[in-house]
This record gives sequence, structure tokens and C-alpha cells, in this order.
Amino acid sequence: MVQITFKKNPVTLPNKEVKVGDQAPEFSVLWTDLKPVTLQDTAGKIRLISVVPSLDTGVCSDQTRRFSDEAASLGDNVAVLTISADLPFAQKRWTEINKVDALTTLSDHRDLSFGEAYGVTMQELRLLARSIFVIDENDKIAYVEYVPEGTDHPDYEKALDAVKELTK
Repeated sequence: MVQITFKKNPVTLPNKEVKVGDQAPEFSVLWTDLKPVTLQDTAGKIRLISVVPSLDTGVCSDQTRRFSDEAASLGDNVAVLTISADLPFAQKRWTEINKVDALTTLSDHRDLSFGEAYGVTMQELRLLARSIFVIDENDKIAYVEYVPEGTDHPDYEKALDAVKELTK
């Protein structure tokens, strides 16, 4: 079972750890226009899913900008998604203010479908734990990182290398 801390305090995650080689769990989140989005909406593509607690914090903002900056170089067959429990309206505002348009922000606020399926819902906070998932074109998990301390950055290079390996 994955164990993480947030601001050095232990948090409780669901007992669902996603591992490399697993079939990617289905989920339903919301686009900024409130339309539902599922894993199958990006079927046939490589998915880089960057999970953040809240876009309105420094590390989450940096993480999202970093993957947005890298998105264009990854190719047309790669969907870069950022998922948080922020309200869709807050995500839209953040992307407009920060001029981030190379990735898609998605909200898990409604029912924490993604958080529960991927084992990243911090029960005490009703936020998602910082993590990265790379899913191949056949919906298999190719890379996973559950960041041990929620206020730390993920390993950007390892995640990007996992995507690049799949695009060869």
C-alpha cells in the first residue's frame, strides 16, 4: 500500500495501488465546460497524467507548466492531462491566467472517480495526492510515481522518458 505525507503529516489513501503492467482503471472527470471525460476519450493515445492537489499552489502550478511546456515535443499521439480536485471554473481561470493551452486540465471534484480508481485520494483533505501515470495506447500502465511527500516535485525526467520510450 502506498504511504505518503502532505506537509509532513501522514495521509490516508484508498487501498488501490496502480502498478506498471496493470490495465488502466476507467474514470470520469470533468472538463472546464463541465462535460464528462473518461479514459476512453483518449483511446489509442499515450496518456501522461499529471496529478496535483491544487493548481493554485506553487509546486502544482510549476508541475503543470512544466508538462505543458513539454507537451508539444511529445508528439500528436500523446495526450497530456492534469487532474486535480479543483473546481472546473478554477482550472479554467488558472489556465487562462497562466496561458497554458498545450495540455488539458480535468476536475475530479464531483465524485473523486480518478482519485479512488488510481489510489490517490487523500481522505483527510479531499484532494488528490501528487502523482504521475503514463498509460500506453492499449490502456496499460507504463509508468507510475506516487510522490512520497505531497509538497515535493515529481521526477519529471523519468515520466517524460517513459512517454518518449513509448513513442519510439
